[in-house]
Amino acid sequence: MKRFPLPSFFLLCGAALLLQGCGGSDTYSRGSTWDYKKPAAQPAQNAPAGLGAPNAAAMPIDALNMPDSAENAAIPQGDLSPVKVAILLPLSGKHAALGEAMLNAAQLALFEVGYNSFELMPRDTQATASGGAAAARDAINNGAQLILGPVFSEAVNGAKPVAHSAGVNIVAFTTDWTLADRSTFIMGFLPFDQVGRISNYAAGQGIRDVGVFSPASDYGDSVVGAFNGVARQAGLNTAVTRRFAANGSGMDNDMRIFSNFEQRQQAGAPAPMEAMFMPAGSDTARQIGRLASQYGMPPAQVRRLGTGLMDDAKLATEPSLQGAWFAAPSPSLRKGFERRYAETYALSPPRLATLAYDATALAAILARNGLQQSGAPSFDAASIGNANGFAGIDGIFRFREDGMVERGLAVLEYSNGTMRVIDEAPRSFQQQGM
Repeated sequence: MKRFPLPSFFLLCGAALLLQGCGGSDTYSRGSTWDYKKPAAQPAQNAPAGLGAPNAAAMPIDALNMPDSAENAAIPQGDLSPVKVAILLPLSGKHAALGEAMLNAAQLALFEVGYNSFELMPRDTQATASGGAAAARDAINNGAQLILGPVFSEAVNGAKPVAHSAGVNIVAFTTDWTLADRSTFIMGFLPFDQVGRISNYAAGQGIRDVGVFSPASDYGDSVVGAFNGVARQAGLNTAVTRRFAANGSGMDNDMRIFSNFEQRQQAGAPAPMEAMFMPAGSDTARQIGRLASQYGMPPAQVRRLGTGLMDDAKLATEPSLQGAWFAAPSPSLRKGFERRYAETYALSPPRLATLAYDATALAAILARNGLQQSGAPSFDAASIGNANGFAGIDGIFRFREDGMVERGLAVLEYSNGTMRVIDEAPRSFQQQGM
């Protein structure tokens, strides 16, 4: 098993960057529409394959077996052919700390799930299109059979044509879903499953009238479009929609209009909605919550609904967001990974590190299974897009036929200063009837 020097520092990637691949709103394409009616994948026939041990299926996600386990010891590793997998990350420049942290996570997966003849090939993209192209070209020239990454959409744009011309598939960490196709699989945390999950959960709890208060940005366009697509199907009525400037200017007046404050004051009327869908995180979420309370829509009267941008423990202490519901991977599933990462590197992993771990574990399992069954790693589109999916650090996931990731998500709530799971994530796509 190839080893690499372990970097000793990184910067934490904030919750707002989680959904945007740490790349900002440019990872979403204005004018593109998500097709929520398109089937996600073929129906699942079996439980997802666990990424924690060779040939494991639907094993407890946190029960990762180390290389000296009985399962690994039984694998005839000397009989497995060499496999080369490239991982393209920003290892220099302003995002180098993030890239190094993700490489840490990939190396941890390599240690826990890999085997002696599996080689992970790190390449620096510099977070640019030209860097992505150069990294992909160098990796392929040196025998890469699969590419993991890049993180940023610009680098994916550079690497994609190089990999496509060489017939090498990509499992990218970006959230630019417009780059997905049958040879470029987008693994980043996309908002669409989150919107669908929280919409269906809210409807199941009896909520009917929902207001939408969203930033006027590419991300906002994508998320509001997704919400409008699934809301009616879920049984929700969009009571009112208001878009506010992405920089937050004028939000006070936007909330006054959104809440119909003056007319309600005169008539003594209740809030015009039961819940407010607010796809925002960090300080923006706080500001929205406080303004909603200021204009007669406290959380006790109007439930806050959000996306994975709310997957931020610091927001749980904000009084104006108490009781908020949002969809995200279950935090309990990644506790073991975070513990092992901290024990190995004496640091806490950034949120995006789990993507690198799961992708590397996926590559190792696909390589091992393919070599044992057919003599070649299973890096083809059909194997990567297996409808049964995979069980990783962030729960179950699989790829749609169009290359976009689909995830099994939990519903979380801010309660008494903490985040708690109120509806567990599914353990199999069979549970979702898909």
